[in-house]
Amino acid sequence: MSKTVVERAADQIADSADQAKRATSAVADAIGSGVGAVRRATRQGGDAAEEFLDDTAHRMQRHLLLTLATTFAVGVATGALIGWASQRR
Repeated sequence: MSKTVVERAADQIADSADQAKRATSAVADAIGSGVGAVRRATRQGGDAAEEFLDDTAHRMQRHLLLTLATTFAVGVATGALIGWASQRR
């Protein structure tokens, strides 16, 4: 016996719902993968920044006189630049 129009429509609706469920599941999996990648990248970036700061602190401690001289030179240059810029106005 052939199916009625209502039975065919019900089958079509069930198939469409199943396809929508699979598509939604795929999107959710993709979002979950993206969130995981962002978390990993954030963790790696934080670790790299922490390592950079530690290396910088150690380098400054090892080369204390150079650090002081450089800081003094940058301060004098900045002061001279600010004084020069304020006199031009």
